[in-house]
Amino acid sequence: MPSLERIFEQIDPDKVHRDFRLWLTSMPSKQFPVNILQDSVKLTVEPPKGLKANLVRSYIGFTDEFLVDCKKPKEWAQLLYGVCFLHAIVQDRRRFGPLGWNVAYDFSQTDLQVSALQLQMFLNDSEEIPFKVLRFLVGEINYGGRVTDDKDRRALNTMVHFYVAPETLAQGGSFSGTPEYAIPVISIRLKLSPF
Repeated sequence: MPSLERIFEQIDPDKVHRDFRLWLTSMPSKQFPVNILQDSVKLTVEPPKGLKANLVRSYIGFTDEFLVDCKKPKEWAQLLYGVCFLHAIVQDRRRFGPLGWNVAYDFSQTDLQVSALQLQMFLNDSEEIPFKVLRFLVGEINYGGRVTDDKDRRALNTMVHFYVAPETLAQGGSFSGTPEYAIPVISIRLKLSPF
């Protein structure tokens, strides 16, 4: 950090090309030079405060039996996480008023529960996962049935295509590129009887 500070202090604004920009990324640090911070344009990215709480609230609404009752347990767990994550995002966007949704929608736990039931049904009854059907049901019927604004519908369907997708099944994937919102990796253990 001291070397960075010396380099920064030696920059002569009159001798530097007018298109020159220095981009720095950093985690919060007490050692970061104060004069660089004071002379900089700062952008901060923080995880939404309500996202984790919304995710937890989503899972509390399911019974233990429901969470383990599927013929494709790995796909079920990962896609259910995608649907719960979508629900958490949809709920959390309401905090931002017209920046989150143009119209205040009353999305509820029932929207999530119906989507989860449909997901479970299609996983149990289909050889291939019908992503197109699931996206239509979640985006246009379950959640989209409440949406009246065209821009909100477009935003909702974009989110549905992101969270209810084959990429959700990828090993070690993440919705944000950070470990905080990593898609859980599910390992299936079979109990074998010695008899």
